[in-house]
Amino acid sequence: MGRGKPRLFWVKLEITMILTIREKVTLEQLRQMLEEHGKIDYVKFAVDVEQGILAGGGEWHSDCEEVLLEQGSEQRNVWGAGWTWKKREVAYDSQINIRPRADNRSNLIEDESLRERVKSIILQFFDGVEP
Repeated sequence: MGRGKPRLFWVKLEITMILTIREKVTLEQLRQMLEEHGKIDYVKFAVDVEQGILAGGGEWHSDCEEVLLEQGSEQRNVWGAGWTWKKREVAYDSQINIRPRADNRSNLIEDESLRERVKSIILQFFDGVEP
């Protein structure tokens, strides 16, 4: 029996640039995060509320979460959020926020004090920086 012709498969690999932010972002960093997936006005983040850092620029919040976990963050401290530049608003909607054990049963961060902590970290790094 012959083996036939070898089959070739083409796989498109997409490399995502996710930046870990530990200090005020530069304009270049902001542009990289916005342009990563053709976004004009919105960046997704995973925010470590214990360390006061975030990762941003991925297509999915979970991409950003993975970067923080690889860098030593604990999953219980990492929450998903986003920033809309034109409206200057923080969005607290992400599937990584669904945590029944932490009594957070929806995509939204339900605890007001936790939302405020996430917001303060995002504003610390991004408020006043314009694309």
